[in-house]
Amino acid sequence: MKPSTRKRLFQGVLYAVFIIVVAVVVLTTDWVVIQNNFFNLEVAAETFPEIVTIAAKNTVLYTAIAFVGGMILGLVFALMKLSPVLPYRWFATAYIELFRGLPALLVIFGFAYGLPIATGWQPPGGSTGAGLIALMIVSSAYIAETLRAGIEAVPKGQVEAARSLGMRPSWTMVSVVLPQAFRIVTPPLTNELVILIKDTSLLFIVGMALGERELTTFARDALTTQANSTPLVLAALLYLVITLPLTQLVAKLERHNKRGR
Repeated sequence: MKPSTRKRLFQGVLYAVFIIVVAVVVLTTDWVVIQNNFFNLEVAAETFPEIVTIAAKNTVLYTAIAFVGGMILGLVFALMKLSPVLPYRWFATAYIELFRGLPALLVIFGFAYGLPIATGWQPPGGSTGAGLIALMIVSSAYIAETLRAGIEAVPKGQVEAARSLGMRPSWTMVSVVLPQAFRIVTPPLTNELVILIKDTSLLFIVGMALGERELTTFARDALTTQANSTPLVLAALLYLVITLPLTQLVAKLERHNKRGR
């Protein structure tokens, strides 16, 4: 048998197996049960207004707070890690390695429950505020490394040219290096934002009031009270509505950067 014939025969077998598996799934699934439990229009209509106006809004708000805070902290620690002063560099390295190495869930739990018990400290915003601070710190560790890589990717010749024009080191960093570094790392930063959107679901462990619930907590509670999985499907769709445009933006920025090289 010729290799080309054997290849076509093998592909034909794969197509046949795929069609058989799909046919078995379609013919053996109780679609009425699936529709009633996952795509119930009455439950969807009842849940939809609040899951959008409360849960989706809170998810976007929590992500924005954690990302902006993470950016500010991340920039500070990126500059500290590049500092010629050794104690700054050591502290930044320890911070970044610690919070990149710990699970975000453990950090949230520590800030929401561990610190108040151990020190009596009550974070602003209660347990939700503590969860946001934890997310901010964890994301800042990843953002710091991304920004550091971006700063180091800026050609040294541009720094030398700016210094030869009489610019001070601090102004060179602000006006020459950082704008280019942010442009270089925009795709990974956008990717970090997408991850952070999904990480807000970890806030479920802090025990939120009704008006503070994000998508996952809201869907979980609705699933329990209505004994139906449709709220989970709605939450999943809303996550996709928020994240898919951002993932497409990341892909577009990466293509743009490749063309610019």
